Amino acid sequence: MLHVLFVCTGNTCRSPMAMAIYEEKSREYGISSTFSSAALGFINNEQVSQNALFVCNEIGLDLSRHKPRPIRERDINITDIFVVMTKAHAETLMTVGVPKEKIYILGGGIPDPYGSDLATYRRCRRMIEDAIDEFCRIVKKKKEDGTLEEHHYD
Repeated sequence: MLHVLFVCTGNTCRSPMAMAIYEEKSREYGISSTFSSAALGFINNEQVSQNALFVCNEIGLDLSRHKPRPIRERDINITDIFVVMTKAHAETLMTVGVPKEKIYILGGGIPDPYGSDLATYRRCRRMIEDAIDEFCRIVKKKKEDGTLEEHHYD
């Protein structure tokens, strides 16, 4: 089964929002997958941003159970597609051995709203919604074409 990992800097805003939006959209597109999210710059005891919680709640998505976490070696081994928020995230993953072909920069790059106002978080959420929609179209087409490499792990 396809495993998708959403990656951002702190796993408090963009990657949890993207993961929650993907969960809903992947069902709409009929994409069978597992998914999670993680941080490249994890800080202990961080929580999901209150503004991320609020703007996701506005569209019926609940991030309240999400616990930010760092990316782990196991993630590197089991992930089929790393969905990152910036080119810098992609470059960081490549330095630890993730092949470029397994990395997808969401929407060409999603600016970090951390510490910003609700209007900024809403813009970020809309960008992520549009970008996840495009990502799902790409994944669905690749699955149908048989061009998406999936690994099967226990």
